[in-house]
Amino acid sequence: METYNLTNDQGRNFILLKQGLIGDYKFEDKGGVCDYVRQAGCIQFDPIDICGKNPELVLHSRVLGFTKEMLYQLLYEDRKLIDYFDKNMSIFRVEDWEYFARLRENYRSYGRSHDKVDKVAGEIKGIIKEKGCVSSKDIDLKQMVDWPWAPTTLSRAVLETLYFRGDLIIHHKKGNNKYYSLAEDYIEEMILNTEDPNKTEDDFTKWQVLRRIGSVGLLWNKASDAWLGINKFNGERRNNIFSLLLSENKIVGCKVEGIQATLYFLKEDEELIKTVLSQDAFKQRLEFIAPLDNMLWDRKLIRALFDFDYKWEIYTPKSQRKYGYYVLPVLYGNRFVGRIEIVLDKKVRQLNVLNFWKEGNTKIDDDFYKLFQTEINQFMFFNHCETFKIKCKI
Repeated sequence: METYNLTNDQGRNFILLKQGLIGDYKFEDKGGVCDYVRQAGCIQFDPIDICGKNPELVLHSRVLGFTKEMLYQLLYEDRKLIDYFDKNMSIFRVEDWEYFARLRENYRSYGRSHDKVDKVAGEIKGIIKEKGCVSSKDIDLKQMVDWPWAPTTLSRAVLETLYFRGDLIIHHKKGNNKYYSLAEDYIEEMILNTEDPNKTEDDFTKWQVLRRIGSVGLLWNKASDAWLGINKFNGERRNNIFSLLLSENKIVGCKVEGIQATLYFLKEDEELIKTVLSQDAFKQRLEFIAPLDNMLWDRKLIRALFDFDYKWEIYTPKSQRKYGYYVLPVLYGNRFVGRIEIVLDKKVRQLNVLNFWKEGNTKIDDDFYKLFQTEINQFMFFNHCETFKIKCKI
């Protein structure tokens, strides 16, 4: 097997080309959204909306012409994408439904307040069949039951349990309020009832690991948030899975300047590695990166490769924050040059740039300001704003 040695710049360029964040846009419009999700496996979902929700921000930075309406349509009208659990709550292609059979089976056997849910599950599915879709507010089960984080109503518990079991899907959302429908009414039978493609637990874990490596581009065999959602993935099991994938020639190791650990990429991305080894320069872009962006899933790797230490401080007490509540990394070319805090004022449809923190000794040139202005204009359109106001020094 060929061994690859990359400079630090080549390592950065590889990830960014894979992600579609450098050079010409490789993803465009609704088709581009599906193409990116196919490549990434999933996009992590978070409901907080300061200047766009996490999956919307992920797609805005990669997909030329992306609008928030495109994602909504693909999820709840075209039904090409679906909300479900992968790496935490995520969005992925409906074709991937079959691969999560093991997760759905686990939810049928386990879960908090399991007995109470089972007593009313049939009745609730009958109500949904009659009404088409319901939210927890439409189900009159006010009894409080044990639930992750805190006790909740039986209405919410039964809907969420049936959702994780695969009996229900999210039909649509109004704000953060979810409306559920029967999965059998919206997922084709061929997909809904397909046999699990992964015959063993090892097969499933290998599939998940390949999916995560492909989602980031390069990953190492270390404990990482990139592996969240993979069951019992301790060091011993991780070593075993990596060994199996190497022996099957599905992943390739490489060494990157300044990083002691071996990094791994998908065998299918070998041509992309050869591209960065043969080409020095790529078209620069400036993009605001989502806080839970796929390429940031392993923050330690990003620190090692990009010399950029990013922490999402949304759950950090205000007095302890170094930057701000909802801060986006600013990518310029193949470097993170700063962090930006943007808040959407929906009442007056104005985009407010509250803060910009330049990274270290980064030199900001004229090209940066031109691209920054372009990105602000695109971000304003993306957030349906009529004006923007910069309230800080850039």
